[in-house]
Amino acid sequence: MGGVTSSVAAKLAFFPPSPPSYEVVTEPESGVVRLSCFPHRENVEVLRLPTRRGTEIVALYVRNPLAASTLLYSHGNAADLGQMCELFVELSIHLRVNLLGLKLSYACRYDYSGYGQSSGKPSEQNTYADIEAAYKCLVEIYSAKEEEIVLYGQSVGSGPTVNLAARLPHLRAVVLHSPILSGLRVMYP
Repeated sequence: MGGVTSSVAAKLAFFPPSPPSYEVVTEPESGVVRLSCFPHRENVEVLRLPTRRGTEIVALYVRNPLAASTLLYSHGNAADLGQMCELFVELSIHLRVNLLGLKLSYACRYDYSGYGQSSGKPSEQNTYADIEAAYKCLVEIYSAKEEEIVLYGQSVGSGPTVNLAARLPHLRAVVLHSPILSGLRVMYP
């Protein structure tokens, strides 16, 4: 019965933009990887990250040399990296964080499986694997420390954010922006 519930929940919870708002482009002369809707910037990296569930997600890492923290941003529904790229760069500058899809000071933002140019299908279990892959990237590739990381989950992104936060006791902070309950209010005011 749990499989039926998960499949119904996935149909109600995930609405990836169709078509995706971007493509991942590799510049032939330089080998630089970028999003088609966004010009290359020296402080922005586009990555493809494998997940433990066999999908590959696209992530955006924005480096800010003044950053003291890293923000790992889990976006809300019906959006992908292409639609939010400029916002992440501005957030990184104004908050002085690194972003991974997104990292504070350094910021990281990533697309869920089935969103944008990420492979697979959107599902609750895939979102957990997706955020784990983004977190692993921050720690292993960018040497972020758990106590410097802020997890930020918006709407449907609050699920994977809370799931990961429950296993990381030394995070700097967790921010939930319009967490999942807000989606239930749409159906049941």
